[in-house]
Amino acid sequence: MLVLSLSVEQSEVVTSAPGLSDDDMSLNLKEITNLPLCFGRFRWLLSTCKDGWRAYYRQDVFLAGMGLAFLYTTVLGFDCITTGYAYTQGISGSLLSLLMGVSAITGLMGTVMFTKLRKAYGLVNTGIISSCLHLCCLLLCVCSVFAPGSPMDLRLLMPFLDANANSTLAEAGGMVEGQRQKHTYPMRGGINQPLLPDRSSIHWTNNTVLFENMPSGMEPDSYISIILLFLGVITARIGLWSFDLTVTQLLQENICESERGVVNGVQSSMNYLMDLLHFIMVISAPQPQHFGILVIISVLFITTGHTMYFLYARKAKRKPAGRLDT
Repeated sequence: MLVLSLSVEQSEVVTSAPGLSDDDMSLNLKEITNLPLCFGRFRWLLSTCKDGWRAYYRQDVFLAGMGLAFLYTTVLGFDCITTGYAYTQGISGSLLSLLMGVSAITGLMGTVMFTKLRKAYGLVNTGIISSCLHLCCLLLCVCSVFAPGSPMDLRLLMPFLDANANSTLAEAGGMVEGQRQKHTYPMRGGINQPLLPDRSSIHWTNNTVLFENMPSGMEPDSYISIILLFLGVITARIGLWSFDLTVTQLLQENICESERGVVNGVQSSMNYLMDLLHFIMVISAPQPQHFGILVIISVLFITTGHTMYFLYARKAKRKPAGRLDT
């Protein structure tokens, strides 16, 4: 029935519009249908991305937006990566929940500080102060990498280890001490060993993964490293939230309405792209002994982002007073 009705409708359309039956029109339709549809869509996608990046790049706040995007490439936050590392260092779930609550309070303090600083020093200067505060707090995280109790071991980055090194790592990070299973595993043949227990001890539910006989973590020799890490992460959220609000406000005030949607779309895509990059970093260095290196790389990315904002602020201050609230 569908085929019959389609034939009847097509004949009626051709009868009502004789131009559709011309040879020239049929040739044009044939040429259009011969073009690959996917190629046309891909070309349209590239053109859209190109136009969006052009609109984003020519904005005065381009460096400020890029600086904000670079801050997403970090493991210094209360996400699954940092919490997983905390468990391997003997931090209990209740203590970790308490630390998350404190970090939320410091984030709210950052929003209050943003309003106070903007009234006193202006929007651009607020971003400078927030950046300096953020970087100063992150120095505690860098110190935690080299502090007592840090599990960082650069030998795990070597592709191959001899038998003596393997036995040493097995004793240091090892798999069994008495009757207690640890989370850290040595490398075997240059291949990273999993941090999870055996598959036989894993039970899958709808939204939760349950582990049997899962230890809370190997207690380190010293808690100085983990204390410095979370002290830096929690206090840094004051400057982070204030800086985030500053750049967001700059984007809203200094972009014309006709391009605001395009620019914000490119900004969001850059944020997600840089966030994806930090997961790739963790895949490349998944062991707890690698976390110190990830911390250093994260601080480098954050420093680069704030440097971009400093360049934007310097450029903005040289301009005469206009749209920018300096």
